[in-house]
Amino acid sequence: MKVIIHDLGPEYETLIEQKCGQAVAADGKYAPCQGCFGCWTKHPAECFMKDKLNQICRIIGHADELVIVTKNLYGEYSAQVKNILDRSIGTSTPFSTYRDRQMHHTLRYGKHDLWKVIVYGEISEAEKATMLYMAERNAVNDGYERSEVVFLDDLTELEAAL
Repeated sequence: MKVIIHDLGPEYETLIEQKCGQAVAADGKYAPCQGCFGCWTKHPAECFMKDKLNQICRIIGHADELVIVTKNLYGEYSAQVKNILDRSIGTSTPFSTYRDRQMHHTLRYGKHDLWKVIVYGEISEAEKATMLYMAERNAVNDGYERSEVVFLDDLTELEAAL
């Protein structure tokens, strides 16, 4: 299943929903992670907060392909997208293992195929390098076989990038 997390406005909902199995709008209509680690231990992969991200760990955990559409924020994800990723810590367990000779948390849902980030907005070369490195490390940490980053000059290029 392809999951798209995006911080775009409602005018892009139809396009996004046509391109995936599940869309998650980073619209800010949810609470930020409280850092309780309950999704790791007390109720695995389920957040205690009863909002639209309550099941985000399971949604992301079942994604073969995760596509993140984000506005550039100094070479990082937008704050709204970052909040969603923070709330998805339950896709792994508190236990550790070695993957590719590096220590990582054990995956709750196994390996995935593609971690893809589509970045829009002005971005410098240094910010591009930061985004490329971050996407690569996020992919490894969350058990994705590969990562890809696409930089858009204009949102009119979005449909082709999805």
